Amino acid sequence: MSAVTEPLPAHTLRPATRADLPTVLALLADEDQVVDPATVVVTEAYERAFAAIDTDPRNEMLVLVEDGVVVVGCLQVTYIPGLGKGGAERALIEAVRIRADRRGDGLGRTLMAHAVTRARSRGCALVQLTSNKQREDAHRFYAALGFARSHEGFKLAL
Repeated sequence: MSAVTEPLPAHTLRPATRADLPTVLALLADEDQVVDPATVVVTEAYERAFAAIDTDPRNEMLVLVEDGVVVVGCLQVTYIPGLGKGGAERALIEAVRIRADRRGDGLGRTLMAHAVTRARSRGCALVQLTSNKQREDAHRFYAALGFARSHEGFKLAL
């Protein structure tokens, strides 16, 4: 008797649309539990921020979509021009989230692989990111993907 295996769901990475905004905000609201996008209040500030990202060719809010319908992850990429690295752009990845009930399924690896491929095809010389010091699981995840701890980050709240 042969084992029957279900096909893996198809995952695509695409730019977020305005319709995705409540789902993206739900992903960002709490990384430890699933937040219902219907409960998210989309404020004017979120609307402005999304519009600014959406219209800026150096910024992308990307969503990982399963079977063409369900958003299971997101991240934001900012492409930064610079004089280092021979004048090549670098990609800064922020706001990486996988839906809490889908962690451990390899979706984070898929999300990051798509983002790195996208940056490489754009001609970026490197991909960089920061992660909160308390997110030790995330640090292990990024290290497993080949990201190296190369700098100490600093922030100044305004």
